[in-house]
Amino acid sequence: MSRYSGKAAYERLRAAHLDAVRASLEDHVARLEWSRRRIEDYRTERLRSLLVYARERSPFHADRMGGIDPAAATVEDLVRVPPMVKQEAQDEWDAIITTPDIDRAGAEQVLAQQRWFSYTPAGLQVFSSGGSSGVRGVYVWDWEQFTTLACLAWRWQVRAERASGSGLRPARLAVLEAGEPPHASTPLFDVATGPFMETVVIPAAAPFDRTLRAVSDARPTHLVGYASVIGRLARAAIAGELDVRPVRVSTNSEPLSEEDRDAIDTAWGAPVHNLWGSTEVGVQAVGCGHGDGLHICEDEVIIERVDPSGRPVGPGEPAARTLATGLAGRTFPFIRYDLGDEVTLLPGDCACGSTMLRVADIAGRRDDDFRYGERTVPASAFRQVLGTDPLISEYQVRQTAGGADVLVVGSPEVSAVAAALAAALSPYGLSDPRISVSTVEQIPRHASTGKLKRFIAL
Repeated sequence: MSRYSGKAAYERLRAAHLDAVRASLEDHVARLEWSRRRIEDYRTERLRSLLVYARERSPFHADRMGGIDPAAATVEDLVRVPPMVKQEAQDEWDAIITTPDIDRAGAEQVLAQQRWFSYTPAGLQVFSSGGSSGVRGVYVWDWEQFTTLACLAWRWQVRAERASGSGLRPARLAVLEAGEPPHASTPLFDVATGPFMETVVIPAAAPFDRTLRAVSDARPTHLVGYASVIGRLARAAIAGELDVRPVRVSTNSEPLSEEDRDAIDTAWGAPVHNLWGSTEVGVQAVGCGHGDGLHICEDEVIIERVDPSGRPVGPGEPAARTLATGLAGRTFPFIRYDLGDEVTLLPGDCACGSTMLRVADIAGRRDDDFRYGERTVPASAFRQVLGTDPLISEYQVRQTAGGADVLVVGSPEVSAVAAALAAALSPYGLSDPRISVSTVEQIPRHASTGKLKRFIAL
């Protein structure tokens, strides 16, 4: 047995890690009440600490910082650092890592040998992404980084539970995530935040009828999981196929569509905490359950909306891309990392009282859009048809040379759906698209992550 693969040893360290998370939650919940000045001052100090550390320990980042003085840097100085992209991060892995305890070959060995989630002897966790962007990613989280990311993921829910007094009641959290290595979602969200909370992990990639039975048997008071899975469970509840009554719902890993949010509200009327995150940076923004959008985790993440040249744009200006700097990630720093998501800043104050800035719910990656020659069809053109049909519970769109092949779960009139899609695509220059719509029992999810990729481009 590999020294990385002992499940009993992992569970002992995992229990200690969760103790660290619960202890740190006190501080992180308090941060939600911070003033703008305190957030900005704290963020500046965290940024300087990260930049100094990265410059000293990472040849890759040292080369990129040029004439910046990390010890005196501000958020505004980041524009002098070139953006970082996924392919580059994977190609330059050994020049980015800041510890001698592991290199890319060692990380791959951990992934190949572990039979369950694991810690290296240095307390690191190694994860791999599913490569939905076309590039497989290998990532390392250190002990303190995981503690911080788990707090960012859960502090809004903990704050709300404490305000209502429900945090001291017996609770059961159903965790609908990947369920197994190498994806980071299960360790990050399988967290009992209260003294009387149990958790049960239900793999999101399982056939839906099995997922439905597992959730029904678990009788959860709280749900966390992939947005598409939670949305489908809500539609099953509306149809009378699922009798559970969660008091709080948390979604992640996929865009939360308006139709899924509406289904959750109709089924349960529970507060929804949507989360925008990535394996690279961790947790970028989380919904508070009160106001619109998601609060940026400004104490631990710097988000830049930038133009094509990588220069920041104003709050009301359109942005070509979004860059993120994760202040908690020292072992494998991501500084001005291109997330591939499009975000819009929301104006005004939030009803929850927090001064942390908000972004609108993430609609999806810019590479969800399909390009036909010089014409671009946004994913929203498909969503407005497929996501609003009450007879469709799940869908996937595969681009073809002259249109799309669409898989749907449910019982719609396929010819009518095809005609509606053709009409929706017409304004974008596809006057006679070839649309095929087929009904299936289940749409395959990614084997390791359990995520549903709704849009597959050529």
